[in-house]
Amino acid sequence: MMKPKKKKPAFAPEAFLAKVQGGHTVSNYRKNAVVYAQGELADSVFYIHKGKAKITVLSKQGKEAVVALLGPGDFFGEGCLAAQPRRMATASVMTDCLIARMIKADIVRVIREEPAFSELFIAHLLARNIRVEEDLIDQLFNSSEKRLARVLLLLANFGKDNKPEPVIAKISQETLAEMIGTTRSRVSFFMNKFRQLGFISYNGHIEVHSSLLNVVLHEKLEIEP
Repeated sequence: MMKPKKKKPAFAPEAFLAKVQGGHTVSNYRKNAVVYAQGELADSVFYIHKGKAKITVLSKQGKEAVVALLGPGDFFGEGCLAAQPRRMATASVMTDCLIARMIKADIVRVIREEPAFSELFIAHLLARNIRVEEDLIDQLFNSSEKRLARVLLLLANFGKDNKPEPVIAKISQETLAEMIGTTRSRVSFFMNKFRQLGFISYNGHIEVHSSLLNVVLHEKLEIEP
């Protein structure tokens, strides 16, 4: 009788961080703190141990757009590895966060020396690319209502490997409006609608129920050929 193969242990990014010695620092960021600002020198990569963050872009006309939502296990600032001299966006935290900063030269060295981490990092980049494509399709083809539902589900970690966290950090309707490209009044209208239908509940914080997935799935069926 064949013995079942032992499952290969998952690679832990924390083990990699221990190898980035001189160029690895871990810092606590308070809610709304800026990790780096658009236009600053791009010389390091960041990893989120705990908390949630966002990436925003400010246009020359002064309009701000949220282009990515990040959580534990996510890297960001990796554009510096592709010879990006300046930050193309601003990274700030939405909750209290514990974030590691790795100097570019050190992370490049470990990527070359540690195949396990190199594999993990490539998987991260591919997942980020897929997410960008999904966000673009969402923005081009889906309604504001569906975009809001998707953002709330992402904030609550629905669809990720880790267990969903239905209760999400306090977030303003203005921020939600920036994320989906609509007005605060539209967000308020949809939030009230979701609450009346039992998809969410909120009183100081937002609790997302799995039934909110119906909004996303229903509209997906409508746009499919």
